[in-house]
Amino acid sequence: MVNQNGRGFLGGIPVVTKNIIIINLLFWLASLSLPKIGINLVDLLGLHFPGAKDFYPFQLITYMFMHDTHSFAHVFFNMFAVYMFGRVLEQVWGAKRFLIYYMVTGIGAGLVQELTWFYSLKDVIFASQDLINVGGGQILDKSAFYNLFVTIGASGAVFGILLAFGMLFPNVPLYLMFVPIPIKAKYFVFFYGLAELTMGVANFSGDTVAHFAHLGGMLFGFILIRMWKTKDKHHGQYFY
Repeated sequence: MVNQNGRGFLGGIPVVTKNIIIINLLFWLASLSLPKIGINLVDLLGLHFPGAKDFYPFQLITYMFMHDTHSFAHVFFNMFAVYMFGRVLEQVWGAKRFLIYYMVTGIGAGLVQELTWFYSLKDVIFASQDLINVGGGQILDKSAFYNLFVTIGASGAVFGILLAFGMLFPNVPLYLMFVPIPIKAKYFVFFYGLAELTMGVANFSGDTVAHFAHLGGMLFGFILIRMWKTKDKHHGQYFY
């Protein structure tokens, strides 16, 4: 496929957006193949709870490039959102600002997830005993128990992108899959955020989605955009 400028499809995607998509796809493929030689990238690069034996600080960055290897849908829909909305933000902001935004919202989402785990595990963290009964007759020490909690995916940064798009282009109509009625971007972002908050608070049994991490990406994105807005006004720039 060739676009109107004569460049290939990938050539029409801004450089940061394109590289984010490529890197995520490469990591997903590596996650599928490396276990065959005994390397589990999810254990190494997924975000663990501090105190877990497999926790490393760099996971706050690497976790956002990892996705579920049991289904292509996880990485596909995240990268589709990066392509649809991220390229627009990069064209408006430029490559440097967009990359900073993507990384800050992704890291921010990871920090919020850590806080969520801390709240959920506070009884275990402050318990005097070091051994935890996880059921089925299995007893683990705290470090091994903490190791059971792992988060992966670019969704926190993606939700930050959605938030930014809704703030920069609030009245742009969006069409949801299977819903033929246009919804303004600002309402889409609001109701999406409200749904994440509701599901996060409800904590439905069997729900493995990191809802508060998604909200964390939106929160850090909102703070960063407000900071940039104040800074840009002083320099005569108005992107909002």
